[in-house]
Amino acid sequence: MESECDVIGRMQEAQMRRAGGRWGPVAALPALCLLWSLGSLRSDLLPGVFARTEGVPALERMALPYALFAVGAAAVAMMRRLRWPRGRALRDAVLVGLGLFAAPGLVAVPAGSWVPELTRVALYSLTPVFAVILEPYLGAGENGVRGGLAAAMVAVAGTLLLFPVELPGSFVAACSFAAVVAAVACVAASNCLGVRVARERECGVAAMAAVAAGTAAVALAGAGAIVERSAWTAHGLGPVFVWAALVDVPALGLLFWLMRRMSAARMTTRFVVAPLLTNLIGLAILQPSVSMRDGSGLVLIACGAGWLLAGKDKPDAESEILRIGEG
Repeated sequence: MESECDVIGRMQEAQMRRAGGRWGPVAALPALCLLWSLGSLRSDLLPGVFARTEGVPALERMALPYALFAVGAAAVAMMRRLRWPRGRALRDAVLVGLGLFAAPGLVAVPAGSWVPELTRVALYSLTPVFAVILEPYLGAGENGVRGGLAAAMVAVAGTLLLFPVELPGSFVAACSFAAVVAAVACVAASNCLGVRVARERECGVAAMAAVAAGTAAVALAGAGAIVERSAWTAHGLGPVFVWAALVDVPALGLLFWLMRRMSAARMTTRFVVAPLLTNLIGLAILQPSVSMRDGSGLVLIACGAGWLLAGKDKPDAESEILRIGEG
């Protein structure tokens, strides 16, 4: 049986390990956000190339990077002889794929006619708010960041200054608006669940990622086959395939790498950091004049996201016992 000194020493070692391995993931998150922000700018960066992809079915186009990533992750899992998820871990991996990847796509296509794209971007800035609330119940035992909810709300306020929300004007638009909010909550909950599965070590992360991404690919492609008319052409497939392989697949790799190294609340700051980077890249390329409203929004996003990423964690029960013991 461990003595009190052994318990205190183990807790101190765990605290030092968490502190020492923190800044690597914080540095990797902007890289993930940069890759995803490029997706919003690809039509501007390569207008002649991606003009040919307009006729490609939306859901099947969304499924392609998940399918590519699932094949690559499965190959890595088999080469490294990782354990594949079973039982509860398999169920959770499937839920991560459905909630984190499939649900947003399945909602975005029908809701796109009623909820403008900029409004959807603004609504997805609520993801860190949901993650801060849900992580203590669905996550890997994280207590969250001190002032995390306030910081998430500050980031939301900044996003709303950049992307004003267009309120629904009809019943169908209201239902679509509510569906997008539900998808946002689903993404936050699935991110919390994914972090928990990745840290339980019941299976390899690559194996879990292959199941999650494969589930999303099957769900999106299946829905696309049912509701969309396939119009793939060689000219349309090429740019989508190359972009998925060079941008989307590495981004998914970073996402799953972060799941074992960063809390869900911190990970979901990508939904406010990515729009921030998109605007900064647009400012650098187009060099337009920046209004006071837009400048204030950028500052608020940076402050809120920065606090979530660099703020101190709330003390857990073990830390409180240690502090009392040291006193």
